[in-house]
Amino acid sequence: MPFGKLRRSHGEGYVKALASTLAPSTVKTRVAFVRIALRAAMLDRRLVKDLLDGVKLPAIRKTEHAMRVPTSAEVRLIREHLVPSYRALVDVMAFASLSIGEAAGLQLDDVDFLPSRSIHVQRQIQNRVGRLDILPPKHGSERVVPVPDELLLRLSRHVETIGVYGDARWLSGSPPSPTALRHYFVNACRSAGVAGVTPHDLRHHDASGLIRAGLDPVAVAKAMGHSSPSITLKVYAHLWPDAADRTRAAAATLMNSPEDSADRLRTEQA
Repeated sequence: MPFGKLRRSHGEGYVKALASTLAPSTVKTRVAFVRIALRAAMLDRRLVKDLLDGVKLPAIRKTEHAMRVPTSAEVRLIREHLVPSYRALVDVMAFASLSIGEAAGLQLDDVDFLPSRSIHVQRQIQNRVGRLDILPPKHGSERVVPVPDELLLRLSRHVETIGVYGDARWLSGSPPSPTALRHYFVNACRSAGVAGVTPHDLRHHDASGLIRAGLDPVAVAKAMGHSSPSITLKVYAHLWPDAADRTRAAAATLMNSPEDSADRLRTEQA
């Protein structure tokens, strides 16, 4: 339809159509891109007014209410019901904070079993129509993630029992497709009786574990591949203990400390 014939009702219908199938955050993103085009049309005098200006968008739930953090038991169940060749990819998502595209892009040479015991995240796989694209991690999130010995042991068992693929030594597939991994993941969740968990939620599982272990926002941001700790706090601030929690913990530590404190001993010696 020509720009000159666009009306506000078209904008409202567009938003309504998006909201019927997409998450509110995705609707907001797509509307923002369309408004860039509309503003360009206004500058070219092909459109008088932004027809999406003031159109009500679907409300976005607060992060703490919308986020689904799977339990360790749920992750184990999903893994047990997953096709064996894809279990290693679930492991690096759940215990090394890789995204589904980064997990699919993992090669054996990216895993440093010794001495650093880490994974180098330096590529991702994206599905395109009829092909797979191998790209750098988004937003400059190339990183080296320290990983636990148990994860390295699982990866070594994967290499021993499943093997690697092609000259690049992909861990699953040549290379594996994120869409295929998502398909098998959904089937595994259904078989395991685990509802409402997506592959991306495995990153939340790892992030919540890092936060419970006492890591600060900078350390968590590095593990997640966030460009700034402020992004990490925006997503996970509700998982960190608040001031009241820290106050209670400090007081509890004080109450459970030995009766003869250092100050008391110094007083008595004086």
